[in-house]
Amino acid sequence: MRKFFNRQRALRWLREGVILLVIGAAIVWAVDKYRQPALPDTFSGTVMSTIDGRAVDFAALSEQKPLLVYVWATWCNVCRFTSPSVNKLAEQGGNVVSIAMRSGDDRRLAQWMHKKDLTMPVINDPRGELAQRWQVSVTPTLVVIDKGQPVSATAGWTSYWGMKLRLWWAGITA
Repeated sequence: MRKFFNRQRALRWLREGVILLVIGAAIVWAVDKYRQPALPDTFSGTVMSTIDGRAVDFAALSEQKPLLVYVWATWCNVCRFTSPSVNKLAEQGGNVVSIAMRSGDDRRLAQWMHKKDLTMPVINDPRGELAQRWQVSVTPTLVVIDKGQPVSATAGWTSYWGMKLRLWWAGITA
């Protein structure tokens, strides 16, 4: 009778799985580095306003704990999957600010957010000028800022737990 479980075969599959995970992680890291925005040194010194009139200062918001800056757009298909996770993080007291690029005027953006049941703080970048200055060319883009300095950036879909992990990591490495 043939054995159902072969220890050598299982170890080989495990080793090959680990190798594939390492190769996949390296590819994801390389793509993130390639698409990472080149933020100017002075980007966090500018005070901006949300669509509901609140002043936002990235340096001040990131002084006590890391800040997640989420650059997105209403027309972005991937953002439709990422935005609810960012909103959930904001509702749970996460240090989050979002920037909607090229998504219409404040009234139109507020209506869209209400329709989608999003309550996260949002700064409107109607013509994409801010995103262009920051060289953000991919939506969504997530930037983690700690003490006024960007510590990590990624573009594309990120899970809720991926965002929490990035904020946690920025907090312990500071």
